[in-house]
Amino acid sequence: MTNKPHNPKDEELERAEREGEPQPFDADNTNTLEDIEGVLQADDEETLSPSDQEADVLAGRVAELEQELAEAKDQQVRAAAEAQNARRRAEQDADKAKKFALEKFVKELLPVVDSLEKGLESMSEDVSETHREGVSMTLKMQLDVLSKFGVEQIDPHGEPFDPQYHEAMTQVANPEMDPNTVMEVMQKGYTLNGRLVRPAMVVVSKQA
Repeated sequence: MTNKPHNPKDEELERAEREGEPQPFDADNTNTLEDIEGVLQADDEETLSPSDQEADVLAGRVAELEQELAEAKDQQVRAAAEAQNARRRAEQDADKAKKFALEKFVKELLPVVDSLEKGLESMSEDVSETHREGVSMTLKMQLDVLSKFGVEQIDPHGEPFDPQYHEAMTQVANPEMDPNTVMEVMQKGYTLNGRLVRPAMVVVSKQA
């Protein structure tokens, strides 16, 4: 039997026929489409297993709870600070109310003290020593009682003029005193627990 010569066209036709024929099934071949899909599905199941998904959910929930706890602690600290400030303000207000509750009463009582002082100063030499001593003791008792409740007298004679506690009635030239010095106290002033109740009325020196 003689071999027929093959030309390039015949070889191409034979090769196309062989490629178009169905290939026999190879049981050992693992690279089939079904096998590849099974491998991919197994990888997906391993990547997104229920345990891993549950762990992710729990981790997210823990982060949310930690944030809520931090916010709750911050709110608690703020509330405690506000409560402490409110309590401190209430204590300060109560302390002020206690300290200055007598302010109106002291103002009404000061004219009595002024009258005793004026009466003692205006007593003539003819007045008996007993009378003078009685008025002086009454005035001292009155001042002691006021001092017991936080009332202090302002008698700035010879001191520098202080506009916070003194009220200048007039200025008089006086070469013997420095300018802005209290020459005379026309009416003494008073404070209640450091707060001015009545300024001292004074005469202030000025440069001659």
